[in-house]
Amino acid sequence: MSDQQAPLIAAIEMGGTKIVCGIGTGPHDIRATHRIDTTTPEETLESTSRWLSRAKTEHGQFSAIGIGSFGPLDLNPKSEGYGLITTTPKPGWQQTDVVTFFKNRFRVPIGFDTDVNAAVLAEYLWGAGQGMDPLIYITVGTGVGGGVLVNGQLVHGAMHPEIGHLAVPPPTNSAAVQRECQCPYHKSCVEGYVCGPAIAKRWGVRADMLPMDHPAWEEIADVMGHALMNLCLTLSPKRIILGGGVMEQPQLIPLIRGRLIHHLNGY
Repeated sequence: MSDQQAPLIAAIEMGGTKIVCGIGTGPHDIRATHRIDTTTPEETLESTSRWLSRAKTEHGQFSAIGIGSFGPLDLNPKSEGYGLITTTPKPGWQQTDVVTFFKNRFRVPIGFDTDVNAAVLAEYLWGAGQGMDPLIYITVGTGVGGGVLVNGQLVHGAMHPEIGHLAVPPPTNSAAVQRECQCPYHKSCVEGYVCGPAIAKRWGVRADMLPMDHPAWEEIADVMGHALMNLCLTLSPKRIILGGGVMEQPQLIPLIRGRLIHHLNGY
């Protein structure tokens, strides 16, 4: 089936900072995309709905909507809370019913999963994870999330993987302005040290303003090295892919690789 004959799909990536919408038949046939700032649930979902309606008028009826969202999410189709963003630390978004909103507006099937599960599936099918199984994708940006694929299937369970909340040792002899973990739930977890807002609070300056030789990067790499060691030892992935805004620092992935090797200590 050619791209022109394939059904149109609407896609929504819901992030803590921005929403990216698109319409097309696949990764090589994207007809249109649009960015929306993440504000209140009402305003954000309404803006997304309006753009999808315009896209439908311009490009034709889409047969389904795929949604990859920040979480935590209720992904159990048998649950009364299926389709909800649940206990997110993002103010105002707790218990937001994303699936029902779009189902009521467009009356098409909805695919719903975490943004990072959507990302790991895309990397497995078309990107840097082809032929790699088990595969892990981790994003470090507004938050820290991880998607896991095993035997060609996305991992769900009682909830879904929450790699950002893996416990790690507190950084020793930290030079940070605020040394505490910034997670509202845990005293020493990955997200509380290395996500964008945590970096800004702990070091007093945004991540993208830190110079490449700033001590923050060594500390971030050490925290990530601990997290990746735990993942290597529990899931034995063939590849771990790192993405997100914080990871755009060119020096960071080599630093993380070095700390991972150090923490594994030859094992």
